[in-house]
Amino acid sequence: MSNKVLQATVFSIAMSTTLTAFAENDTAKSEDIINGINFGPLAQLVGTWKSDNPGGVDVSPAQANTAQGEGAPAATPLYEVMTFEVAADATNASEQYLAAIYYKQEVFRQLDDTKFHDQRGYLIYDHKNQTVYNSFCVPRGTCVVAEGKAGNDMTLVASSEGIAQSNFMSEKASTKGFTMNIKIDGNKLTYTETVKLDIYGKPFSHTDSDTLVRQAQ
Repeated sequence: MSNKVLQATVFSIAMSTTLTAFAENDTAKSEDIINGINFGPLAQLVGTWKSDNPGGVDVSPAQANTAQGEGAPAATPLYEVMTFEVAADATNASEQYLAAIYYKQEVFRQLDDTKFHDQRGYLIYDHKNQTVYNSFCVPRGTCVVAEGKAGNDMTLVASSEGIAQSNFMSEKASTKGFTMNIKIDGNKLTYTETVKLDIYGKPFSHTDSDTLVRQAQ
């Protein structure tokens, strides 16, 4: 391919992406636009959020040799910090235009302030199809992509193809499903989530819930 042809191809792709972004922005609310990109309902998340009193709760399967007993429900009162920041836009297969916000979630035990959950991921907005994706990984060898209708009250669900996990997790603590509800109400963010597990030879619904408030910038 000659340099002229290559330059023309790159220019064409860049213009296509730019025109798509302009088309998205024509129908967007001004508060949804950050750095010229339409983030839809995700724009209002940018910033730092912390647990409101009294905090949240995690219900997970207890480890072996604990007071609850292997696989029994173990409730952990928690508090957490979530930080959202603008990432970038992207175009998939020349037709799906996306805007992504990166997030970091750190969860601590109320009992002794130790961190027991660390999650990194992206919330991704598809304006044309009014869809939001939650694409994240946790340091247990598990990654999830869940999706649902965009809005201030969203339910995001992972399909079987939206779950990737290590061989060990597949054999010993397999994730079979993931559902998350996120509700954004001004400076308050409430979520509940359920992870369907197959662990210790039986099914278990691992749940988390919390309400967070936006911190002053």
